[in-house]
Amino acid sequence: MPDHIGQAPQPRNRTGAFVMPIRTRKLIGAVALLILLIVWVLLGMAFAQMPLFAERPLLAAVYYVVVGLGWVLPAMPIVRWMSRPDPAGT
Repeated sequence: MPDHIGQAPQPRNRTGAFVMPIRTRKLIGAVALLILLIVWVLLGMAFAQMPLFAERPLLAAVYYVVVGLGWVLPAMPIVRWMSRPDPAGT
């Protein structure tokens, strides 16, 4: 008796390669975004403690704006990947 009875078939494209379903991509992408955000915030807080920013409030303000908005650039490819539609040929 085959081992695969009762298991859902794995989605594959026309070439036979495995295709990740959109629900799985969204789960992996959400976890990746959380990790990215946590690391980004911790690094941002660590660099904000530098004496350079304590001595120059204008530089500190620019730093906080750049760091506060800067996480969006590395997050964009993750969001684009996880929202990509499933291929039609599966």
